[in-house]
Amino acid sequence: MTEVFFYHLERAALEDALPELLEKTLARGWKALVRAGSEERLATLDSRLWTYREEGFLAHGLARDAHPAEQPILLTSSDGNPNAAEVLFFVDGTAANDWAGGDVAAAARIVLIFDGRDAQALEAAREHWKQAKACGHEVTYFQQAAGGKWEKRS
Repeated sequence: MTEVFFYHLERAALEDALPELLEKTLARGWKALVRAGSEERLATLDSRLWTYREEGFLAHGLARDAHPAEQPILLTSSDGNPNAAEVLFFVDGTAANDWAGGDVAAAARIVLIFDGRDAQALEAAREHWKQAKACGHEVTYFQQAAGGKWEKRS
C-alpha cells in the first residue's frame, strides 16, 4: 500500500515548509506533483519555489505550461498526475478524491499538508486520516516542533 504522510503546520507557512519537503523528494530521485486549491495559491507557490533560497531554486512547472510530463515538480489545481510523480502533495485543503483509487495506489507516497491553526483544515485532515487508514495505507503523522523541525507523532 501507499505511504501517506500527514504534515501538521503550526509555526511555518506552507510556502516555507513545502520547499524542504520537495527537496527531500527530489533527493530520492522521485518526481513530485503539488495540488493546490486555487490558481492564486499556485502563483504564490510558483514564485516561492524560484526564490526561497539565495543559492538555488527548485526547478518546476505549472500544469498549464508546455511539457508538464517533463517537470520534476509539477504544480496544479486539477486532478490527475501528468508528470507521473511518485509523490503527490495535497495542500491548501485538497486531498485524494478516492483513497482506494488509481492515483493514490500508483504513488509511492502521498503527503497531505494542513494548517493546524484552521479548525476546518484540522477536521478535514482527521477525516482523510480515517479514510486512508481504512483503505489499508500506511499512515504517519508529523507535527512541527517549536524550532520548526518535523517530529513524528503516534
